[in-house]
Parts: sequence; structure tokens; C-alpha cells
Amino acid sequence: MEIAIVLLVIAAIFISRTLKVVPQQHAWVIERLGKYHGTLTPGLNFLVPFIDRVAYKHVLKEIPLDIPSQVCITRDNTQLQVDGILYFQVTDAMRASYGSSNYIMAISQLAQTSLRSVIGKLELDKTFEERDIINAQVVAAIDEAALNWGVKVLRYEIKDLTPPKEILHAMQAQITAEREKRALIAASEGRRQEQINIATGEREAFIARSEGEMQAVINKARGDAASITAVADATAGAIERVAAAIRQPGGEMAVQLKVAEKAVEAYSRVAADAKTTLIVPSNMGEVSALIGSAMTMVAATKPQ
Repeated sequence: MEIAIVLLVIAAIFISRTLKVVPQQHAWVIERLGKYHGTLTPGLNFLVPFIDRVAYKHVLKEIPLDIPSQVCITRDNTQLQVDGILYFQVTDAMRASYGSSNYIMAISQLAQTSLRSVIGKLELDKTFEERDIINAQVVAAIDEAALNWGVKVLRYEIKDLTPPKEILHAMQAQITAEREKRALIAASEGRRQEQINIATGEREAFIARSEGEMQAVINKARGDAASITAVADATAGAIERVAAAIRQPGGEMAVQLKVAEKAVEAYSRVAADAKTTLIVPSNMGEVSALIGSAMTMVAATKPQ
């Protein structure tokens, strides 16, 4: 009975050393008699008991690594407290096992030194504006060295940049001054634009008024010309009708009668005015002579 138990224990040990189940996204490094033999892939694997052994186990997933906070000095001699986070992945289990005694510590230290080197080339203002450039340069510097460790650095992100309090106060004052300057510039631009708009409006209004006045003068001149033309045409028509009437039989007698009536009306209006002194001709034949002169002028206008 005891022999059976011993054999069962030996068989269990034998099976445990022979059969190995590797989880997904893992890689196990096998050594045979102390020498690298191979890398076990996910699934069921068989080993030679007591000869092969699992020396290292690696996770092939993306791993976040918190980089400790450190003080960096910028190009303009300003201290910055910087901390970040690094994302890496094991790509070669054999190199990760034998390329470095502790690749995680090596990556962390290299990230810190690379960050200090990159920030030392930049001025304070640029460190806040060019975080993406800083991250890319740190990744490039680490990734080049990490190839020998079987590790691929995927990205690096700066979590926080903290300058000293005095620098923060100075930056806040600078930002306030910049905002006040932009406000003053915007106000002056607004006033300038307002003056331009007012001047433009006044100029356009003056032009509109002058054009309106000019058009009014033109219209009045055209109206006066049309009125004069109409009066002249009407007068000419009336004269033509009078001349035609005079040429008719009895026309001269009608003219004499009309002239006599007008003369009498004129004397009547003068006599009706109390303030007017009327001097009556001593010889009324002078009136007949006046009418005769008028008739002579009418006869002179008759066509021959």
C-alpha cells in the first residue's frame, strides 16, 4: 500500500514536471540543464522532467509603468516637477529574460534620464506647448535601447508639469497682462471701426443728398423747360389762330373793336383807383390815332 502511494506521488510529480499549460498572452522561457532551450507558447506543452525547467514567465500584454516624479531643469534654468506614465510590451521573451537583469527598472531609469535630457533642450513656455513632442522624443530614446531587452515601448505620457510657486505667479501675471492687452486692442479696434463706419455712413449720406439735390435741380430745369415750351407752343398757336381770324372777312373790324375795348378798360381801371390821378387827353382824337396805329401794325403783319 505504501509503495502504491509512493508511486502515485512520483507519477504526480512526473506529470506536473512534464505537462505545462501556458495561458494566453503569456510566454515561458525553458532552460535545459541551465541553458536556454526554448519558449513555450500558449496551450499545452511537454517538458523533459528533471532536465527542463521553467526559468522565466513573461506577460505579453501592454503594461503601464508609473515613472516616479523628478525635478527637471529647462533651458532657461527653471525647475519643473515632472511625472509620467510609460506603456510597454514584451515582444521577445528570450531577450527579456537574458538581456537585462531587471528590464522594468532599466526602462524606468532610462525614461527619467531621457525626459531630463529632452526638457533641458526646451524653454519653460515650450514645455507646456510641446508635450506631444516631448512624449515622442522620450519614446524614441527608450525604444532604441529597449530593443536589446526584448521590450517595445508603445508610448509615454506626461501626467503633470509643476513649476515652482514663484513661476506660477509670474505666469499668471503674464497671462493676465496678455488678456488685458488683447482687451485693449479689441476695444481700440472697435472704436476705429466705429469711426470708419460713421465716416463711411456720413459720406454715403452726403453723396445721396447731393445726388438727390442734383436730380431735383435737373427735374426742375426739365419741368421749367417743358413749361416754357408748352407756353410758347400755346402762345404760337393762339397767335396763329388770331392771325387766321384776322384774315377772315370782318376780321379787321373785330380787331379794331377789341383794341377799343381794351383801351376803354384800361382807362376804367385807372379811373377806379382813388390814389391814381387820371389825365384825360384834351383831344380824344389821339385815342383814335392810337387805335389806327395798332391797326396799321396788324395790317403790316398780313401776308402779301
